[in-house]
Amino acid sequence: MTEKNLFLQPEQCCLYIVDPQQRLMAHIHEVEEVKRNILLMIHCARTMEMPIIANTQYRKGIGPIVPEIMELLEGVPCPDKVEFNGLADGDVKELVAGLPPAVDTLLLVGVETHICIYQTAMGALQAGFRPWVVADAVSSRRRLHDRLGRQRLREIGAVVVPAELIVYELLRRAGTPRFKAMLPHLK
Repeated sequence: MTEKNLFLQPEQCCLYIVDPQQRLMAHIHEVEEVKRNILLMIHCARTMEMPIIANTQYRKGIGPIVPEIMELLEGVPCPDKVEFNGLADGDVKELVAGLPPAVDTLLLVGVETHICIYQTAMGALQAGFRPWVVADAVSSRRRLHDRLGRQRLREIGAVVVPAELIVYELLRRAGTPRFKAMLPHLK
């Protein structure tokens, strides 16, 4: 096996941000850690020049994305959906179809683990992508639902790992311009 097959590469990844909306995030278990790690992953994606897709779930009822996350999403496509599997939405499908051919991995962050993250991971698998769920950047309203959602994600073949594991795997070494750009966000 080559090194490229073993280690995640920035050019093969797309960060997919799922529904971190105001009315929903107000009830999410460990919400501050989730927000902090979503922000970390956005900084990582920007630093690594990875594509980013975001979406909302029924924005009219659940509200916009929380301001601290929205601030970093300027220029990022953000379709509104009603499907729990984001990849079942026509606008999201179009965005995913337009990703560079090297992209085969969706890095999933957002809420809720047992609903939209789980169903979007299923959709990713069906579409031929590898879903990597950023464990400390997803959650649910209830701890039990989050825990069981993570368990089911592992059972279907999703990789469930913390944000720092992904960031450091993509960086691969210290001292580079990318490492120096990410360092303030890792402290």
